[in-house]
Amino acid sequence: MKLDAIEVITLFVDDIDEATSFYQTVFTPEIVYQDDVSAVLKFSGTMVNLLKSTEAPQLVAPSAVAQSSSGARMLLTIKVDDTDAACAELRRRGVTLLNGPVDRPWGRRTAAFADPSGHIWEIAQEIR
Repeated sequence: MKLDAIEVITLFVDDIDEATSFYQTVFTPEIVYQDDVSAVLKFSGTMVNLLKSTEAPQLVAPSAVAQSSSGARMLLTIKVDDTDAACAELRRRGVTLLNGPVDRPWGRRTAAFADPSGHIWEIAQEIR
């Protein structure tokens, strides 16, 4: 059995309407499914499921659902051709960057920002 194809990433969010609006503004994905507690967004070959955090316990029990104020626990990276141009577009869409653009020693130019629930996203350009 091969377990190497990520189909869906589920992000637990505090406010489903705010999160959906943010993702539609920043990424402009196709909405595959939406109800009062979730929105499934299509990103190229992967989907992101925004799920209201009150619905999360049934998916992760017996583990607890971390609160958004407890700090970053993951980083999602999107490959771009031009980090500076992507940052300019993000700012135009009302996004405040956490850091960057910065050239990293591992050969990437990156910048990071957070969604309304504190999930950290990074854009990364390969540099030579």
